[in-house]
Amino acid sequence: THLSKYRKTVRSLLANMALKILNTCINCDMCEPECPNQAISMGEKVYEIDPLRCTECVGHYDAPTCVAVCPIDVVKPDPLYTESLDELAEKFVRLNEGT
Repeated sequence: THLSKYRKTVRSLLANMALKILNTCINCDMCEPECPNQAISMGEKVYEIDPLRCTECVGHYDAPTCVAVCPIDVVKPDPLYTESLDELAEKFVRLNEGT
């Protein structure tokens, strides 16, 4: 079911701590408005996640909202951008300084 798929994805994200949107994205517009860091934007063909802005919702939510709202499961771990929970928390603080 959708909930078990979501839990499995979250477990895999905890091991990798990096996200990307696959090229099979259908541009449904579900993920972009859910991102609290404005890290998701339309790329050349599909939505993309800016690794400099993405905290994987650390500091905002318990799990990445883009994973939860994607209807076709195309938000996946990205081994090119691995970060620990501490690094993601530090990024959250930097992004929110002065707010």
